[in-house]
Amino acid sequence: MQLFRTHEAFEEAVRAGDIPTPPAHITLLQQFVEAAEPFITRCEFVDGEFLYAITSDTSDGFELCPADACRTDEDRCAVDGDDSLFALREDLPAALIDRYKAFLNREQIDIAGIEFIEDTEGQIWTYDINGTTNYSPEVENEHDLSGMAAVADLLKRELEAAATGEGIPS
Repeated sequence: MQLFRTHEAFEEAVRAGDIPTPPAHITLLQQFVEAAEPFITRCEFVDGEFLYAITSDTSDGFELCPADACRTDEDRCAVDGDDSLFALREDLPAALIDRYKAFLNREQIDIAGIEFIEDTEGQIWTYDINGTTNYSPEVENEHDLSGMAAVADLLKRELEAAATGEGIPS
């Protein structure tokens, strides 16, 4: 991931060959949104219900996977060390959560992590919807939460419905 503050800086990097070719030969360009505070927020949903939200500290960059599997000794992982980049966020507007729930219901998405950033003008920019998710063990342990338990409950209900023939589309 690279940040270019001007179009000219991006053009220079392209001309200099400083942008590596991704494995699938697809380069994603996104507008940079200047955050009011140095964090993004990720909202976790399972089976149409909001589980919780976490903030991810972006002070040192945007490689922000909260999963245990991302904890390595390599420099590429921003979660190394003793300080967690993640914290529970409880001050979310109910209307935002309701809009996310309505979207997930409409699109029939059962499990998702939705990420947003708030800019310096107070506008919320939703920029990522993940159909798979990684939960933050530190946040879950500290606040007695379990995203994987919610996923297991959903799968159990789906298996029970499939065994009885309920819930299977005709």
